[in-house]
Amino acid sequence: MSLNLPKVSGLLSGISPLVMGGAVFNTQYNDDPASLAIKELLLTGLKKGINAIDTSPYYGPSEELIGIALRQLVDVEKVVTRDNYYICTKVGRIRLDEFDYSPEWVRKSIARSLKRLNTSYLDVVYLHDIEFVQTDKIYAALKTMMELKAQGFIRNVGISGYPVDFLYKIACSVKHIPEIGPLDLVLSYSNMCLQNTTLLDYYDRFIKDTGIKLLNNASILSMSLLRSQETRPFHPASKDLKERCNELAKLLQEKYDVELAELATRFAFRIWLPKQGRTVLGVSTIPELESACDQYQTVLSKKLDSQDAKLDEISQKFLGDYLNETWASGISH
Repeated sequence: MSLNLPKVSGLLSGISPLVMGGAVFNTQYNDDPASLAIKELLLTGLKKGINAIDTSPYYGPSEELIGIALRQLVDVEKVVTRDNYYICTKVGRIRLDEFDYSPEWVRKSIARSLKRLNTSYLDVVYLHDIEFVQTDKIYAALKTMMELKAQGFIRNVGISGYPVDFLYKIACSVKHIPEIGPLDLVLSYSNMCLQNTTLLDYYDRFIKDTGIKLLNNASILSMSLLRSQETRPFHPASKDLKERCNELAKLLQEKYDVELAELATRFAFRIWLPKQGRTVLGVSTIPELESACDQYQTVLSKKLDSQDAKLDEISQKFLGDYLNETWASGISH
């Protein structure tokens, strides 16, 4: 029986403030992603008003696992319908050091994503991690994606990556290429968090200069950097930055009885959501999802605004020279 969830408009403006992130449905974050309760996670998120899912072929089995869960919810249990949610995925990054931005691969990858995700169209497709690929190949891939958009397979085309300045440069440049034109949206990660607010600094420029409709933020805990548990081994940050964040987590816990992950989550929500940008949440369990939603509701209620503001200031002062520190990503263009 259908849950009678709200239908989505299909427009980017209809995407909920929070987006369910699928990067964690991968061995980088979970030893056995197939054992995760992904169907229950998605359903819980939908019930809480999270109507968009973000994934990528690069995230190991993520697309396939999400597709299995959606097929169960839509075709078997019939509790939701395709027009209850947005699907956002990516194209072009295959493995850690392997990219294919060729028109042939873009078409093949999109066809595979459609099949995996049990859908005839994708609401959003990002060209994945563009800083690793030469500019001419970026343009060629985006031209192909715009052709697929015209054919109805993709509804919105964007780019994703880490270096905000490069994302901005490309988003500005393609606006003047007739076969591409203005992009619909841009996604960056780890650049609008307690440790790094570069994306915020660029927000007005993106909206004014590039013609995009949405600037989205992912990894508000900076891929596990901003939490009391150990940072994941794959994290590319410097050893010194990791140690400083670990020291910050201990300080907050011991002196203020505050969990760094919760403070960092509220910080990102409070600063970013008023800009109307969306936030991609990477959660592996229902308790993690409920905790993030609780932090979101706390921010909306403004109950901890003054207390959090003080702790944010303490935290960023403690980070000192490590505030807005970045790591190398991609090639020199």
